[in-house]
Amino acid sequence: MSVGKVGITGIVAGALAFWLTLPPLATSVVALPVLLGLLAVGCGGWAMAREQKRLGWYAVVAGVLGAALGVLAVHAGRGNLGAAVVWSALIASMLVNATPLTYAAIGGLFSERSGVVNIGLEGMMLTGAFFGIWGSDVTGSWVLGLLIAITFGGLVALVYAFFAIHLRTDQIIGGTAINFLALGVTGYLFVDIYGTVGTPPLRAAQQIPDVTISQSSNFFAQAFGQLNLMVWLSFAVLAVTYVVVFRTPLGLRIRSVGEHPRAADAVGISVYKTRYAAVVLSGMLSAMGGAYLSIGFVHSFNENMTEGRGFIALAALIFGRWRPVGAFGAALLFGFSSALAQRLGTIPNWSSYAVLFQALPYVLTLIAVAGVIGRSIPPASVGRAYAKQ
Repeated sequence: MSVGKVGITGIVAGALAFWLTLPPLATSVVALPVLLGLLAVGCGGWAMAREQKRLGWYAVVAGVLGAALGVLAVHAGRGNLGAAVVWSALIASMLVNATPLTYAAIGGLFSERSGVVNIGLEGMMLTGAFFGIWGSDVTGSWVLGLLIAITFGGLVALVYAFFAIHLRTDQIIGGTAINFLALGVTGYLFVDIYGTVGTPPLRAAQQIPDVTISQSSNFFAQAFGQLNLMVWLSFAVLAVTYVVVFRTPLGLRIRSVGEHPRAADAVGISVYKTRYAAVVLSGMLSAMGGAYLSIGFVHSFNENMTEGRGFIALAALIFGRWRPVGAFGAALLFGFSSALAQRLGTIPNWSSYAVLFQALPYVLTLIAVAGVIGRSIPPASVGRAYAKQ
């Protein structure tokens, strides 16, 4: 057996260590996840000893996590797990939690592929969340509310782009300032317009609708039958982003100014215009994620309702190696962890364990950024201000 196959076997064994303890199988033999976890670690160590470090580390991490989570699942009891782990509900909840992260991560991808670090994703999401519900309330239409959210998200991004690109300020500090600016402005407007009463209940015409495919009780219908329109739209955005960034001349221009801006400038590509457009687009996409939260999911607005999702999206982008499919996969991981934590929180005496699932994606992101499981290499000129000569 080749080294690569051994590493993949270890990853599969680690996944099985946890999966076999969950419904519908829900084995009660505690030794099974332990043995499979040890097998995964052994395969990982064997692969690393033969210069397959990335697969080896994946197998080791899968083995440790699979064994630990499997043992916890066995001790939780078959009845408790059966009530908490319903796969159709978990998949639906995963997609709901991953959707705002997907929009913001894809937005961050455009910005960072052009060479501008966008720490301000959080503020742009929050701007979209507020102006989305305000626009829907004023106009009576969720379509206009979404367009208003996108407009204001783009304007906030334009302000950030002016400071980061034109004035060449520190992009980390500038993005942080945008986050505080959005927090303060949306908080002030929320209190000034709606006071202590809060946003009014949205009518059906003011809410982004769900797409009803099926209302039956089968697995597919329960998982995908009634998802919000923005969830399905995120799949289209993901596909279009991949085509644009990696299969069109426009995407080549964006990537060139993020890798070698001076060389791009030398062949006639406007670095400033490309970066401005990419950053504004990132703000518009992030605002779509925020608007989904306020008028597509929660149907109300609260101060700081994004609760750090912009930073999570940035982590998903890094974890996904600045590629749309990778970022989407990381967003799904974050979404699944949140969904599973919510379900496991219903098991008696498991509320503390549920918190671990919320922290798991952050731990994996730190591992990825540290380069333990293959180094995450950003665009060469990201974060560097460009001065035309």
